[in-house]
Amino acid sequence: MRFRDYIMDRLWFYVIAAVSFGLILLFLGAYRVSGQLMAFITVIFLLFVITEELVGFLRKRRFYDELIQKLDILDKKYLIHEMVKEPDFLEGRLTYEVLCQANKAMCENVSDYKRSSADFREFIEMWVHEVKLPVASLQLMAHNHSDKLGDKFLEQLRRIDGYTDQVLYYARSESAEKDYIIKETSLKRTVSNTALKKREDIQLAGASIETEGLDISVMTDGKWLEFMLGQFIANSLKYTVEGRETVMKISAEELPDRVLLHFRDNGIGIPENDLSRVFDKSFTGENGRLYAKSTGMGLYIVKSLCERLGHSISVKSEQGQYTEFTVAFAKNDFYKMQEQ
Repeated sequence: MRFRDYIMDRLWFYVIAAVSFGLILLFLGAYRVSGQLMAFITVIFLLFVITEELVGFLRKRRFYDELIQKLDILDKKYLIHEMVKEPDFLEGRLTYEVLCQANKAMCENVSDYKRSSADFREFIEMWVHEVKLPVASLQLMAHNHSDKLGDKFLEQLRRIDGYTDQVLYYARSESAEKDYIIKETSLKRTVSNTALKKREDIQLAGASIETEGLDISVMTDGKWLEFMLGQFIANSLKYTVEGRETVMKISAEELPDRVLLHFRDNGIGIPENDLSRVFDKSFTGENGRLYAKSTGMGLYIVKSLCERLGHSISVKSEQGQYTEFTVAFAKNDFYKMQEQ
């Protein structure tokens, strides 16, 4: 707070004080009070006003400067009332009380929203599990009819199953910190489990998977990593080049500070102008519009999971040639202790 702003805010007080004191001097002059006494009274009055204003300014400046400074550095600005002390002047105490009441109201609203969101998430999870039962039954029935029509039914049922999985993981990703277990996870085992789950889709598409250097363990949640790899495989099988055998290569490399997991396919690739947006929510891009129906949610969920698990993800591609996703698993002190 600047002294000039404080003075301008108090301008009417000074005008009223000056007029009032001028009337007092006129009153004293009417009673023939000596000039020396009037000068002394004026000096005392000015000293009183200046002292009072300086003290008031310094008290308020200390509080408001601290308030603004800490507000600027806070990420969660609604916690500002916990970062400043309650001031010792009336206006400051009123401001502090307003901040406390606003924070209380906001916390109550957030709590209501969290409860509502948790209830909705639980309903979605329950619904997905209920839907999976008839889907699994239909898949079993379709397996018993090994003809072209049965194969088509199986393909559509697998798509439904994949979409329900996507819904389930999206609902859980909003509170993944309550649903994951970070532990040492074998990349080789995780890739094998994912390939086994996607075996029928891979065989039906006439695709193949190549692996290299997967004898590495990383600190992550295996279940969530399997879901991410499943999304990569689903996209590779969806966006293929006609007449070209789809080959997916999964490899890993260990660096001093992190482990990189690469997933590369030889599909249609991603247009350069879409690369920066492939992880955006509901973004389908040119490929999604031209080649297949897409929700644009799969890679968004993958990106969200990586952020919550403390990993990073990147993508590079050349249209008509390949697409490569890279997940980076950071090595922390715990990881180094495990190695020792």
